[in-house]
Amino acid sequence: MKKVLIISYYYLEQEAIGSIRIRGLAKFLPEFGWEPVILTVKVPGKSEPRFNVVETFYQDKQKKLKENLGFKADEAVKDQLGLPVYKNKKLLIDYVFYTWQEIFCYPDLEKSWYKFAVDAGETLLENDSFDAMISSSSPVTSHLIAKTLKNKYGLPWVADFRDLWTQNHYYSHTKMRTLIERKLEIKTLAMADALVTISPYLAEKLKKLHNKRIYSITNGFSEEETDKYEDKLTDKFTITYTGILYLAKRDPIKLFQAVNELISNKIVDANDIEIRFYGPKESWLEEEIKSINIKKIAKLYGLVDRMTALKKQRESQLLLLLLWDHPEEKNVATGKLFDYLGSKRPILAIGGSKGFVKEILDETNAGIFAISIDEIKNFLVNSYQEWKRNGIVSYSGKMSNINRYSHREMTKKFSEVLERIIK
Repeated sequence: MKKVLIISYYYLEQEAIGSIRIRGLAKFLPEFGWEPVILTVKVPGKSEPRFNVVETFYQDKQKKLKENLGFKADEAVKDQLGLPVYKNKKLLIDYVFYTWQEIFCYPDLEKSWYKFAVDAGETLLENDSFDAMISSSSPVTSHLIAKTLKNKYGLPWVADFRDLWTQNHYYSHTKMRTLIERKLEIKTLAMADALVTISPYLAEKLKKLHNKRIYSITNGFSEEETDKYEDKLTDKFTITYTGILYLAKRDPIKLFQAVNELISNKIVDANDIEIRFYGPKESWLEEEIKSINIKKIAKLYGLVDRMTALKKQRESQLLLLLLWDHPEEKNVATGKLFDYLGSKRPILAIGGSKGFVKEILDETNAGIFAISIDEIKNFLVNSYQEWKRNGIVSYSGKMSNINRYSHREMTKKFSEVLERIIK
């Protein structure tokens, strides 16, 4: 069996999308003739993994600086990478931290992992025989580690981008920092044998910057996490969202307005419906709910662990997928979409413009992408009336197409890329 070294900062963090992708790879690669060895950061208190994992020390300088500057960590709240969110006391502290981050956290906040990971990687490659490497970001420090190992040992290397680097629409640095970092990106990835990203649209963006073989491999859902359980559907007409809303970038206001109109027009009974949010409680969301007068309908249950979130998805009549209203968002299919596909419940996607998410929903028949309030209302009315008749909203997803987005299929595509580069 061939052996592949996978370099990923996230692996044991159960909530992070990056670790979910890498755990899927680690589980299924042996089926396709590849033995994975994971090089990752040590996470205190996490259970022993099932696969061959090398954990390295990492000093979280971000956490130390924030605490020294007067930030207080709220462990109940996580950002999109599964890390604690800190609440600041003064705007000055905010500015100081931003300046420090721009100057010293280059190319990312996890740069101090580089030395520990390179040392561990060199030890592995000196003492064992490997056939290829995969590095996965974010953070992009993973690719700097892989580049150093590639330079020394010449191992075929695939750089995997769950988010783009300087082409990422979430990227928000100064012009000078962007210029310098763009050069670093080009220089680093010049040594990669292939690049992978999560959608064909992002692959096209990468091609504009890198003269490389570039492949699109989406995230996937875990069959083990979804097929293992059968949950009874809720008695109420429930609409469920699980996850983080990213500072109002993913706003459910159109859903609230649609529901409010349907109740006001006596098309939907307020006692029948519940909109459930499982994630960090947001003050702006609470205010939005109050302003539309649906406080008795929209409930904020707070952050829950991953397995509880999946259970809440599987028992819900409808699943709510919120997208950021940004032109580039149409090129992305979030990890949450694939969890929803695995949960096998109808999906209502709201926000932004038609793009990759709509293509996947159309292909799988797993739900609809609604742009206007009228489209949302039409979908809700049809679903609600079916629920009133039968006590359930039926699911008509095409399983043959949905299964193309499983972790097994994701891993098969990665194995094909690995086979190409070692030839």
